[in-house]
Amino acid sequence: MAIYGYLADLVVTLHLAYVLTVIVLLVLIPVGKFLRWRWVRWFWLRIIHLLMIGVVAFQAWIGVICPLTHLENYLRSLAGQETYSGTFVGRLVESLLYYECPSWVFVVAYTCVALLTALTLIFVPPTVPGWLCLSKSRPS
Repeated sequence: MAIYGYLADLVVTLHLAYVLTVIVLLVLIPVGKFLRWRWVRWFWLRIIHLLMIGVVAFQAWIGVICPLTHLENYLRSLAGQETYSGTFVGRLVESLLYYECPSWVFVVAYTCVALLTALTLIFVPPTVPGWLCLSKSRPS
């Protein structure tokens, strides 16, 4: 049964990595514009970044709990652990990830991060691959 506790720790660690990816990219994209980092304009990175926070904001708006949270709780119950308890690593990561606030605070926070992420697409536009361009100039 201990394996389920370790799997739950892995899930919560992946959950934290997901959150950090969204936040770190939100900071690095504008910084990268000024430092002329080419990778901050990678089209697919930017689309994935927007989708990552878009899914979270949408779930918050409709009142759905994150599937990673459900999976972690399920694994902890299989391990015979209390929800949000477990090994040292699991508790450490959880303390960084989960907060006690009214649900509207999360809806506002996720929506703001999603809007900021969308604004980076305007102020630091990605380089669109040539095959995605709808119109190509042709000589007449």
